[in-house]
Amino acid sequence: MELFQVGPCESSYKMGYEIGHKFSSLIHSRLATDLILRNQLRPFAETKLGSPLMKELTRNNRDKFPRYWDELIGVAEGSGAPVLDIMLINFRKEIMPFLSKENDVNIPEDADTPDDCSDVLVVKDGMAIAAHNEDANVALVGHTYLIKANFEDGLSYTAYTYAGELPSCAFGFNTHGVAFTLNSVPPLEDEIVAGGIGRNFISRDLLEATSTSDALKRIRSSAVSVGHSYNLIDIPSRKIINVETASKNRISVHEIGSIPFFHANMYLHLQVPQVQDENSKARQVKAASLPKETKEDFLSVLGNTDYKKYPVYMTGPTLYTLCTAVFDLDTPSLSIIEGNPKKGNTTHVFRMT
Repeated sequence: MELFQVGPCESSYKMGYEIGHKFSSLIHSRLATDLILRNQLRPFAETKLGSPLMKELTRNNRDKFPRYWDELIGVAEGSGAPVLDIMLINFRKEIMPFLSKENDVNIPEDADTPDDCSDVLVVKDGMAIAAHNEDANVALVGHTYLIKANFEDGLSYTAYTYAGELPSCAFGFNTHGVAFTLNSVPPLEDEIVAGGIGRNFISRDLLEATSTSDALKRIRSSAVSVGHSYNLIDIPSRKIINVETASKNRISVHEIGSIPFFHANMYLHLQVPQVQDENSKARQVKAASLPKETKEDFLSVLGNTDYKKYPVYMTGPTLYTLCTAVFDLDTPSLSIIEGNPKKGNTTHVFRMT
């Protein structure tokens, strides 16, 4: 997995352009192999329901985050990919709930499997860790990279990025001492607001947060379309909070303490009607049964494959664990592990100071 250092740039568009140009072949490969894009998102964008939805998503997100919108357009034009394709993959979570309402699009049952990420978090004497499995559809295997972006005001962030998407719908950290990991959560269809702010734009904004309080303010200020779970990490103060959100400005905050906290892909403390995801529930039950006293225990939890149908560590055929990120607030460092985390094949280590 390649790390690309970019910036400072004269504009957000230029930064996006350089990223798109650098990873043009990887972006085109992702677009060519993404069956959800080809078979569902592209056809939907041309329908009577899809076309106005895309216009509304464009208007609301461009107005709220003009710099990030310019960055997205730069990624498209730098890579030579169709702007519509780049928009569709960045708004996938905001579009997919509406596909079933469009009769002109054929939707297989497994059209959009959840991004089934898992996290184990703890803050206690001698150990403060956020360990995260980044799980995704098979189309994303081999289609990720790391971005280290530098800005003229001295800000720098490092983010794990899906090809063609804004940094980062996965995890990252910045030089203000703010880090995060993310988990999708599935509210029921009636809880989703059409044309709201996209999760990719909110997480891109978090990379510029000056503190976890500022990050929380940025999350609260965005009228989201779908739900999300944010694990916000305050490196200097050795603090982790889990933030669950839903549309209509609903939010719940849980501070992590000495009792290990496992989060899969269902709401745990925000009271929202949600899809009963069997995969997530199985991982939650399995994690509760395993020891979680040491860092090695955490990696063992995230590497568990006991339940063959719904393992915590995923190896296909549809969902794969792309990597495991370990944020150690005492080092402080971010380690990225490829392969089963129990085996400890660390490929990247970043100092978070």
